Amino acid sequence: MTSLDHLGTGEDRLGPLRFRNFRLLVAGSATSSLGNAIAPVALAFAVLDLGGSATDLGLVVAAYAFADVVTALFGGVLGDRVARQLMMEGSSAACAVSQAAVAVLVVGGWATMPILAVFGVVNGALGALSGPSSSAMTRMTVPADRLASAVALRGLLQTSAAVVGYAAGGVLVAAVGPGWAIGVDAATFAVAALCFGHLDVPHTRPEGARPSFVSDLGEGLREVLRHTWLWLLIGQALLYHLFYGGAQSVVGPIVMEDGFGRSSWGLALGTLMAGFVVGGLVCLRWRPRRLLFVGTALLSFTAAFPLAMALSDQLWPILVGGFVHGVGLQVFDVFWQLAIQENIADDMLARVYSFDLVGSFVARPVGLVLTGPIAEVVGFHRWLVVVGCVMGGSALLSLLSPDVRRLERRS
Repeated sequence: MTSLDHLGTGEDRLGPLRFRNFRLLVAGSATSSLGNAIAPVALAFAVLDLGGSATDLGLVVAAYAFADVVTALFGGVLGDRVARQLMMEGSSAACAVSQAAVAVLVVGGWATMPILAVFGVVNGALGALSGPSSSAMTRMTVPADRLASAVALRGLLQTSAAVVGYAAGGVLVAAVGPGWAIGVDAATFAVAALCFGHLDVPHTRPEGARPSFVSDLGEGLREVLRHTWLWLLIGQALLYHLFYGGAQSVVGPIVMEDGFGRSSWGLALGTLMAGFVVGGLVCLRWRPRRLLFVGTALLSFTAAFPLAMALSDQLWPILVGGFVHGVGLQVFDVFWQLAIQENIADDMLARVYSFDLVGSFVARPVGLVLTGPIAEVVGFHRWLVVVGCVMGGSALLSLLSPDVRRLERRS
């Protein structure tokens, strides 16, 4: 074994699946990821079938994203107060009912743009309530010596399910329509609720009177600020999603369609998702000692995708850029999750994850709304260059912090 790397055995990599609670957790999470990948494809065509424009679609997606961000803080506090299993089961069951209602409205022809936006807010809020609890649940389902393998394996399975979901979403919309595709998403939430309901994990309630919600939130914020690597990389993620969210959802499809045809965008996203899967497979074997240094360095590679779209007049460099983007982002995410799991106390974990979610995604709705108008002024290709420079540059600047460079994984 070198001082930097450890190549795990097959037993190390797949060992977490021997534990019943972990199998239930990843089954529920992967099923939700499958449905959550189908849903945006179906929603986009549901909006377009109603005569909506790209701006209408951006507003519907932004409403979901805004509700998701705002509610995550409540989910973090509740995740440290009540049983995390209950949060996950209840949220999935409620999302199943909500998405089923959307499916009925779309299939029946009763859906309108405001109704889709309202249900988007509802679904975003319901999903966010369980997000921090779900992230904090991994280490409750496996022994400590299996945590690294569990984090990598869970990420790989969820990403693989999302890849299948994106492909299935297009097939379902074409075959049976967006309403029935949204109905499939509702069914996946029901399956996830069933899996989470059978988890058997301990929950220790704090003794004595609980402080107020604001006090709990403040305690979580102080825990985030206590770790320089934590708040610094959350800030970096804020910039990433502010710039890249709009680039992928608004500018990317337009540039690719104009240059290479509509099908090229689906191909580019396919290579991006393939990169996610390969990155997950890499993390099953690769355990660098300085995990955040390696992960953040690879995160800078995400700049390859928008820069290739901006600068290349051929398709293959863009596909390579998408693949490299996916690998870098997935490796960073696995090492980031492991760093949080290993360095944050259990009674603070859900709140820390809620600040991670809020800090990372709070600017995404802003990016979704503003990217179109800004890109039209400066030019789509020029804006993609700006996006790539911000994504790559912010990651490299984060490496200037000794806390990011020196944080080591635990044995």
